[in-house]
Amino acid sequence: MIILLTGGSAGIGKATAELLMERGNTVYALSRRGGEDRSDGSGSIINLTADVTKPETLQKAVDEVIAKSGRIDALVCNAGNGIAGSVEDTSLDEVRYQMETNFFGVVNTVKAVLPQMRAQKSGRIVAMSSVAAIVPIPFQAFYSASKSAILLYMQALGMELAPWNIECGCVLPGDTKTDFTSSRKYTEASTSADSPYKALMDKSVGKMEADERNGVEPCVIARAIASQLTRRHVKPILIPGAQYKFICFMMKIVPQRLRLAIVRMIYS
Repeated sequence: MIILLTGGSAGIGKATAELLMERGNTVYALSRRGGEDRSDGSGSIINLTADVTKPETLQKAVDEVIAKSGRIDALVCNAGNGIAGSVEDTSLDEVRYQMETNFFGVVNTVKAVLPQMRAQKSGRIVAMSSVAAIVPIPFQAFYSASKSAILLYMQALGMELAPWNIECGCVLPGDTKTDFTSSRKYTEASTSADSPYKALMDKSVGKMEADERNGVEPCVIARAIASQLTRRHVKPILIPGAQYKFICFMMKIVPQRLRLAIVRMIYS
């Protein structure tokens, strides 16, 4: 397969690109930092520089993929970032920073790829959402919101693209051990000693970051992504790990007030 993958320079994206290469695929890995091309004899990773918040760089990358390979069989939208802080301590510019990469970055990438997939009347699109799309995380409201937006966007997109044999789905990781944790940004106001939320936020985010550092290896999520590209039909929602499947199931059946109280207790 010819696969276009965003956020391919580190973490889950890098692990996914390597796994797909090992399985004989050609992976065009997009990232802002770029990288060295690789091949293991059966597959290859070709690194391209692009920024998902800048549509012109995505279009240039897509044009290069089509010129070299003639088609795009699958798209994996993996680029993302995280911002922490209370809702009150988050400026509109900081909200936009979060949504520009996590949500609009997916929208930009999909729009760049769709004309080719419609022309070839086939394709698979897999986007990285998160368990946080189902379990709202305090002091990361806008991260949760961005991942929830991806979840519903992809389901609507899949219905629209069905006539062209293009299937869409999400992967919802839970805690994963990557440099995403150390790269998390904090809103400016949240770091001030004057913030009434600072102690609460530090404790809540500290608990979550400890869970991330003890989370699954990126290769576990990479295998889930790869399965979405090779199974008979893409699953609209794929949650890796029995623990997180159970958590998301419980969030559906437990009364809303109770489930929010439980999440608050976990992160307080």
